[in-house]
Amino acid sequence: QVQLVESGGGLVQPGGSLRLSCAASGRTFSSNTMGWFRQAPGKEREFVAHISWNGGSTYYAGSVKGRFTISRDNAKNTAYLQMNSLKPEDTAVYYCAAVSRPGYTSNAPSSYDYWGQGTQVTVSS
Repeated sequence: QVQLVESGGGLVQPGGSLRLSCAASGRTFSSNTMGWFRQAPGKEREFVAHISWNGGSTYYAGSVKGRFTISRDNAKNTAYLQMNSLKPEDTAVYYCAAVSRPGYTSNAPSSYDYWGQGTQVTVSS
């Protein structure tokens, strides 16, 4: 059974930082793009960032570029999202996802075949 499990969410003040982790089990994703998405209450799920199979290519949504960094450790079958300079508008449930087709990259949620259960990030003073 394939599982993606996010951790690291929580409550942080504006300007603070959090590091999310996504641990995969049940299969290796070392040949697959992994991504992070988020969904705020009443809003659609939106793309945050994705990283290629070897970490050589990354892509960010404009709203997080320069503040968030996506990375991965294939030896640990884990992806990360370092979030700095957090803003109240970053408040959302953050989801980790993976594409099953090797080498394929996309910003669209519909392109991702595996999803975690999500972790809440709340930015508030």
